Amino acid sequence: MKVPFLDLKLQYEEAKEEIDKGISDVLESQQFILGKKVEQLEKRIADYCGCRYAVGVSSCSDALLVSLLSLNLKEGDEVITTPFTFVSTASAIIHAGLKPVFVDIDESYNIDVERVEDVISTKTRVIIPVHLFGQCASMMEISQLKEKYHLRVIEDSAQAIGAEYPLNGKVKKTCSMGDAGCLSFYPTKNLGGFGNGGMVLTDDAEIYEKIKMLRSHGYDGKCYKVLGWNFRLDALQASVLLAKINFLDKWNRIRRENARYYENLFYDSGLLEKEVVKLPLTLYRGKVENYHTYHQFVIRVKERDALRRFLYERGIETAVYYPFPLHLQPCFSSLGYSKGDFPVAEQICQEVLALAIYPGLKREMQDYIVEQIKNFYNR
Repeated sequence: MKVPFLDLKLQYEEAKEEIDKGISDVLESQQFILGKKVEQLEKRIADYCGCRYAVGVSSCSDALLVSLLSLNLKEGDEVITTPFTFVSTASAIIHAGLKPVFVDIDESYNIDVERVEDVISTKTRVIIPVHLFGQCASMMEISQLKEKYHLRVIEDSAQAIGAEYPLNGKVKKTCSMGDAGCLSFYPTKNLGGFGNGGMVLTDDAEIYEKIKMLRSHGYDGKCYKVLGWNFRLDALQASVLLAKINFLDKWNRIRRENARYYENLFYDSGLLEKEVVKLPLTLYRGKVENYHTYHQFVIRVKERDALRRFLYERGIETAVYYPFPLHLQPCFSSLGYSKGDFPVAEQICQEVLALAIYPGLKREMQDYIVEQIKNFYNR
C-alpha cells in the first residue's frame, strides 16, 4: 500500500468550486497585490482568531520580522524562544538586529516555561513562544512573565491556526494571547495557499499601523515615513485562502479524529508498553475542544532512521521535524551555544517521526502504518 505523507489534491477537490471562482474574480479585477481580497481575508481571519486587526504579508517569516520591527527595539535586545522550531523563528530575530536566547523544550515539544525565567536579563524584551505542530505553548505562564517583567510576546502560530487554549477563564485562539501573532499560509499548512503567504494579528493599533507601513516599504499613504520592505500579500493567495477557510474547522476536526485513531491503534499495539514508541503529549484535553490542530502528528521512536527506511520500503512516507535543534545549526554558531546546552531538544531531534495526518487519510492507511511499525519492532 502507498501512503503519501501529504495529499493536497484532496483539499483542492473539496474546495475547488470556491477556489476557482475566487481566482476568476481576481483575474477579472486584474488587481493582484493587496486590494479588496486581501482586506476581506484580513477581516475574516481577525474575526476567526478573535483579534481587532490583521495585516496580510508575504510569509510567516516576514510576519515575525515585521512584528519585531514594529516594537521599536534597540540593536542587541534579547528575544527568548525555543531551539526546536523552524529556522525562521530565530533568523527573524537576527534579521531584526536582535539576539535570540534559547530555552529548552518539554515533553510537549514546546518551550519549557519553567526554564524561561532563568534566562531573563536586563536586555530581555520579547518572548516568542512557538505553538509547535498545532498545540499552544503554555501561555498562562508566559502571560505571567510578560506582566512581571514588562515584556512583549509574539506568538509564532505558523503551525497552529485555530488551536485553542484556556486563559484567564476564557478559551482563546492562537494569535490572540500576545502583543502580536504570526500565521503561515504555506501550502502544507492546515490553511494553506497556492504559494507563500502570512499574516500578523494584533489588538494593538500602534503595531497594526506600523506593520501596514513596513509591508509597503514604509509608505503611510502620503510619504515613505519609515524604512520598510516589500512584505505584501498577493490577492490570488488571499482568494484561495478565503475559499479554504470555510473548510478549516472541519479539516482541523478530522485531524483530531485521525490523531485519536492513531492513539487507539498504538495503545492496542503493545508498542507503548515496550517503550519503543511515545505518543505526542497533548496538554489541554477536556478543557477546550480544539486544543491541538495536529498540523503534524509527531511520535518519538527508537531506531528512528532505520524505522523510517523500513516504512519507506513498504510505501509509507514520513518526515522528520526537526533533525537538528537550532543552536547546533551552523548559521547560529555565533550565538555561542554548544552540544549539551539543551539536552531535551537534542534528544527529541534524534527520536521524532511525523506520520501522515491530513484530512482524507484513510483508516486502512493508518492501520497499515501502525501495523508496519509493529512489524519493525517485532522483526
